[in-house]
Amino acid sequence: MAKEQKMSRLGLTAMVVGGMVGAGIFSLPRTFANATGPLGALIAWIIAGTGMYMLARVFQALAERKPEMDAGVYAYAKAGFGDFPGFLSAFGYWISSCIGNVSYWVLIKSTLGAFFPIFGDGNTAVAIAVASVGIWAFHFMLLRGVQQAAFINSIVTVAKIIPILVFIVLMIVAFRLDLFSANLYGGDLTTNLFDQVKATMLVTVFVFIGIEGASVYSRYAKERADVGWATIAGFVTVTALMVLVSLLPYAVLQRAEIAGMRQPSMAAVLETVVGHWGAVFVSVGLLVSVLGAYLAWSLICAEVLYSAGNTKDMPKVFGTQNANGTPAPAVWLTTIVVQFLVVTTYFSRDAFSLMLNLTSAMSLIPYLFVAAYGLMIALRGETYEVRPHERKRDTVLAIVATTYTIFMILAGGLKFILLSAVLFAPGTALYFWARREQGKPVFERSLDWGVFGLIVLGAVIGIHGLATGSIAI
Repeated sequence: MAKEQKMSRLGLTAMVVGGMVGAGIFSLPRTFANATGPLGALIAWIIAGTGMYMLARVFQALAERKPEMDAGVYAYAKAGFGDFPGFLSAFGYWISSCIGNVSYWVLIKSTLGAFFPIFGDGNTAVAIAVASVGIWAFHFMLLRGVQQAAFINSIVTVAKIIPILVFIVLMIVAFRLDLFSANLYGGDLTTNLFDQVKATMLVTVFVFIGIEGASVYSRYAKERADVGWATIAGFVTVTALMVLVSLLPYAVLQRAEIAGMRQPSMAAVLETVVGHWGAVFVSVGLLVSVLGAYLAWSLICAEVLYSAGNTKDMPKVFGTQNANGTPAPAVWLTTIVVQFLVVTTYFSRDAFSLMLNLTSAMSLIPYLFVAAYGLMIALRGETYEVRPHERKRDTVLAIVATTYTIFMILAGGLKFILLSAVLFAPGTALYFWARREQGKPVFERSLDWGVFGLIVLGAVIGIHGLATGSIAI
């Protein structure tokens, strides 16, 4: 029997960093410059960093205290709040991952658009056609049971980190204090500081998505204590990278100039400082990184559906596998949804920003359930017969995490709440299907009927807003 390979503290930290750094970091300069200056950006990162750190600690605490709940993020929602909230959490996590995958394709095509104008900003007809070929190529690769090998993961992680580090070093070399000072309060922006910070909130959620995965690697640790160390070290490292990438461009260019750049804006900013090779360098690293991330998150999407099918939170067909050990029905549904969403980007003015913000809004629903469940068991004292001294600490962590996620949902604005409802309402058909298979009533509590009614109402208002143009995408 082969001995299970163990990872060093440094190796574990590298896994955490590699898992958290995705496509979002390459888009930060323009995304922040559209909304705020360095001061607003710094405040946003302090809020986001505190909130997401607390959320990560809640995930850690639950993993330790509820080790039997291994069916994914939604297991906590189901245990704490019932079957329908459990479904909403599973569906929200799955659909947000699908939308995140769409943002990868938009960013790939936007990156190529800098060199081949036919791709535009990633949402032209040609860009969508090429993305569709890629989507189905990955689909059939997954059906054959192909998964990322360790060496591909290593290549992808290096491809992510090297361009980012080079970008940061060159930005520091070109740093101009006078420009940074002129941009400090947002330059020519007319919005106040509070509104500037609020406008960046969903962006900060997007770049932290995946932080809950840090504990996934715990069984590979040489020492259990290394897990907590690696989580904190990885979190601090990634946060530092993101803060520097979003702040340093303000010291080399005017805010309005950064805001007008195409995505990936990290490539565009570097090009203005060092010339065309800078754009090529960042773009190649981004393409390798994003394609690797797309494959990983495609597997995660399918895994969420597969787990939910096995626990009867989704129709049982999604809990089945093909001869290659791939959850084929889950892969098919995921691919179809990603394909549909890629087509809808044709009608969007800024497809990448839309997908980024919608991914964040949808992922906040399952995050809220996790934080609230952590608070519930801490207040009850459930599982605190062991290490009771941790109860007070965990209560504080869960209160901050719950408050943060509620604030983030509200900060995102009514638009994304309504767009989320447009996706949740038809998605509930999967819940109806699963309940019918089990011979159970659709809703066993009047509260669930009320929640469903609010979702349908939100979807109707959202669709009306899209049809009349009052909700712009």
